[in-house]
Parts: sequence; C-alpha cells; structure tokens
Amino acid sequence: MTKKATLNLDDGAMRLVGKNETGTVTAFDVTSENGGNGSAASPMEVFLQSAAACSGMDILSIIRKKRKTVTDLRIEIEGERAEEHPHIYTSIAVKYILVSPDATEGDMKRACELSQDQYCSAFAMIKRSGCAVSWTSGIERP
Repeated sequence: MTKKATLNLDDGAMRLVGKNETGTVTAFDVTSENGGNGSAASPMEVFLQSAAACSGMDILSIIRKKRKTVTDLRIEIEGERAEEHPHIYTSIAVKYILVSPDATEGDMKRACELSQDQYCSAFAMIKRSGCAVSWTSGIERP
C-alpha cells in the first residue's frame, strides 16, 4: 500500500501546506525563533498528535465493537526530545481518558493494550526507533 502527498511553501517563510491523494490539506509551521510565523503546528508536534490519533482510532473502534457508548475520548500526549540533532523523541507518555456511561476500566485497559501492542502503526514505528513509550488509561462517566 503506497501513500502519496505533496507539500508546497505557502508564505515565503517556513510554512508548508501538504495535500494528500484525497485532497485533504495539512499546514505546518515553526515558531518565529525558528524562522516561521507559528501559524500551524510544527512537523514534530503533528507527528506526536498523529501517533495519538492513530492509537485513539484503534481504541474507539475496539470499545465500539464491544457495544459500549463513547461520549468522548481525550488523549494527552507528551514527548521528550533529544538535546542534540536530530532531536528525536526519546520518550513518550500517553494518557487515555474515555468518557462512557457503560465501558469498564477493564474494557479501556484492554483496548489500550491492543492498540499499543498490536494495531497502532504509528506507535509500532516509534517503538522500533528505540523510543520508550508509556501509557495510562482511565474512565470518566458523563
């Protein structure tokens, strides 16, 4: 399965706008300290958000297949980066919070385990790079 995208300089500074094969647009920028305008998330911020979204979609699918109601899913993600170039992520901590009237802590824990250990392509790549990934999960009632 091959995926393609095109990115173009958008503002003459550092802002890039990408478009995928279906026409979806994603903007990237950096802070003014790094030559940009801060008009969009940086590529490494988007990378972190993408990993969380990939895992989150797994979790939503798993919980819904158990016929549980999902009111909300919040994912808090924090990554530590290396001091030297390339500033790779060396550790990532993820906290998943499911808001559901009927899902149990066990349902959520199992969904997170399946995502982290089996289904999430983004976290699989991150872990294979040597980055330490930790996670916690919880349930809140609406």
